[in-house]
Amino acid sequence: MKTLNINGASFEVDADLSTPLLWVLRDHLGMTGTKFGCGIAACGACTVLLDGEPVRACVLPLAAVGDQAITTIEGLAKDGEFHAVQQAWIDHQVPQCGYCQSGMILAASALLERSPHPSDLEIEQAVTNICRCGTYPRVKKAIKALGNQRVAKA
Repeated sequence: MKTLNINGASFEVDADLSTPLLWVLRDHLGMTGTKFGCGIAACGACTVLLDGEPVRACVLPLAAVGDQAITTIEGLAKDGEFHAVQQAWIDHQVPQCGYCQSGMILAASALLERSPHPSDLEIEQAVTNICRCGTYPRVKKAIKALGNQRVAKA
C-alpha cells in the first residue's frame, strides 16, 4: 500500500511499485484526464506536476514517487473556477481535438510559475508536448497573453 498526495488529497493505492504513475492515476484512481500517448516520455500527453515540476507519468514508476505533491489536470481548477491557463486555452481557442491539452496545460502552468513573462525560447524549451493538430502558435499566444495580463495587473 502506498499513500499518494494528489490534488491536495491523500490516496491509498495498492499497486505494484513498478507500475507507472500514469496507470495508477487512470486505472486505480479513475483520474482519466492524464492521457496515454506514446509510453516513452516523448509526447507529453501524460504530463503531471510533481512538486510543481512537469514530469512524464508514463515512465515514472510508483516507487519513484515519494511524498511529493502530484497535480493532475483534475486538480488545477480551484473552487469551480478554471485555472488562468485553462481559461487562456479557452479564450485563445487553443485545442482542436484536445487530447494533448491536459499535459500541455500543466507544462504551461509550471513554466508560468517559474517565469511569469516567458520568452518565445522559454516557451519552446518548457512546453515540449506534441500536438498532432499543430496548435503551437495558439499555445504560445495564450501563454504570452497570460504574461501580458500579469504585467497589466502589476
